[in-house]
Amino acid sequence: MSRSGRSLIIDAVRVVHGLDITARDLARDADKRWSVPELGLSVSVAHCARYSAVALSGAGAVGVDLQDERDRPAAMRWLGELLGLDGPATIRDFTECEALIKASHITKETFAGVRLPVWRPGWRATDVRPYQVRSDRIAPDLHLAVVTGRPAPVRWWWRPGRAAPATPTDALNLEAA
Repeated sequence: MSRSGRSLIIDAVRVVHGLDITARDLARDADKRWSVPELGLSVSVAHCARYSAVALSGAGAVGVDLQDERDRPAAMRWLGELLGLDGPATIRDFTECEALIKASHITKETFAGVRLPVWRPGWRATDVRPYQVRSDRIAPDLHLAVVTGRPAPVRWWWRPGRAAPATPTDALNLEAA
């Protein structure tokens, strides 16, 4: 329930839907998933370094995560074992797992046995039904993952700085973003 996460969600609803909401309009369910009940929106928020991402969905649960490339050998070995990999997980794996946790009923404690689909561009089915994941490197050292209950078009708004206006981009898929 961090103040920065709430403010990012409030700002995203204003930019994308043109609606002014307050923190009182936000809710979290038993799985700690964000929503704006009055608007029928599921919401997920992530921030990493100077970047942030907010995912809004009117079609069910959504999870988003951002991770930067940095040295995390113990965490990557642990996650690799948890995912049944032959070696350490990658930052992409970590990002996809975090987004899946945010969208689903899965927690870090109940994640054992989950397997990620082999990466390729576009939506991919996970073994946590009905969730689908898509991810990509969006900057030289930054990964983004989005998880939803079914494949959906992705629309992007970009704001290069806090004072700059957010504008829709032409990219309608992660690969082109």
